[in-house]
Amino acid sequence: MTITALLRRDHLRQMAAYNRWMNDKVYTAASTLPPTEVMAERGAFFGSIHGTLSHIAVADMIWLQRFADHPARYAALDKVRGLPIQRDLAAQPFGDLAALTESRLFLDDMIEAWAEAVTEDDLDHALEYVNTRGEAFRKPYFFVVMHFFNHQTHHRGQVTTLLAQAGVDVGVTDLSALIASV
Repeated sequence: MTITALLRRDHLRQMAAYNRWMNDKVYTAASTLPPTEVMAERGAFFGSIHGTLSHIAVADMIWLQRFADHPARYAALDKVRGLPIQRDLAAQPFGDLAALTESRLFLDDMIEAWAEAVTEDDLDHALEYVNTRGEAFRKPYFFVVMHFFNHQTHHRGQVTTLLAQAGVDVGVTDLSALIASV
């Protein structure tokens, strides 16, 4: 594929692969710590490593539920349709790292399947949704999809800092490590 032939959906799929790769690295690193260290208050936006990972999972679920309302009705998102919508972005619905990891794997499977299903034309739609405060929005789908991935990256960066402060090196985190040469 030439550089000019790359499409927005290719970028979306690359971001889904990066999401899984980084989640695998972060969760593996977190699992090397004792549970008390994963749960320890560290002064981050969402308190602890567990709190920050929970926030990412909760926000991902919220966005996937919004994406499920896209006119394409992605079959990959069927499992989130009709589930209660979480309104608390600081919620920690998973009691420990093992339960959170199981949820993360479920979400990452769904994200990759959804990313495979999205077409270039799908990305031209506007997404109508209501945020956690009840405010209605209508925004370009491609841009909210990019926000979805950027949000994950932002908070995973916080987690890698928290892990480093706890003495755990996550290793390479750059997206460029996954980008194929041309």
